[in-house]
Amino acid sequence: MGVINFIKEIREDIDSVFARDPAARNPIEVLLCYPGLHAVWAHRFTHYLWQKDLKTIARFLSQIVRFLTGVEIHPGAKIGRRVFIDHGMGVVIGETAEIGDDCTLYHQVTLGGTSWRKEKRHPTLEENVVVGAGAAILGPFKIGKNSKIGAGSVVIQEVPPNSSVVGVPGRTVHKKATESRYDIEHTEIPDPEANAIRCLAEQLRKLERKVEKLEREKRKTKSKTKAKIILLNKENETKNNQ
Repeated sequence: MGVINFIKEIREDIDSVFARDPAARNPIEVLLCYPGLHAVWAHRFTHYLWQKDLKTIARFLSQIVRFLTGVEIHPGAKIGRRVFIDHGMGVVIGETAEIGDDCTLYHQVTLGGTSWRKEKRHPTLEENVVVGAGAAILGPFKIGKNSKIGAGSVVIQEVPPNSSVVGVPGRTVHKKATESRYDIEHTEIPDPEANAIRCLAEQLRKLERKVEKLEREKRKTKSKTKAKIILLNKENETKNNQ
């Protein structure tokens, strides 16, 4: 029964790659050329050994997998079904990390901890979370389901479901829930900092236009005042001559 389930999960993983990676051409290519999948499959075995208290063997095998795939997954981490690590190189997943079903991680993603104590210290990703390349999620908090973490973001606090996070430190932008189980359009994540800069730039342009208008009015007023003074001086001269 365990073998049947293992084969079923492999088929699910291969199908999920076709759903998320347009570069995938056939099952044999996916089976042979996707190190992220190899790392996840190996982790299922090392995690089994970890649960059976064969921790040293599990760690040793995970280091071999790290050398072969470029993906470091601690045997203690919990990974759901149809998890896809695209490209894989540089991905680090800590001991107490938990990854829900249908999540997608890109290269150089870190699910790291912020404590040296033996406790829950790594993040939990709920279902259908997308983490962009180079992002770091640090701490024992949850990333809500259907959320997106933008490339290069550093997340240090909990993220509610159906949200997008961008920046350093990460800022949350709420959005509608995705209709598709696999939503990898992480390039469409809004950027609140860019929006704020655009608003400031627009306000600055408005202020510049107001200042220019005031300066023109000041010059006109100054010219009129100067003309009145000249006219009064002439009138005074005329009266004095009389």
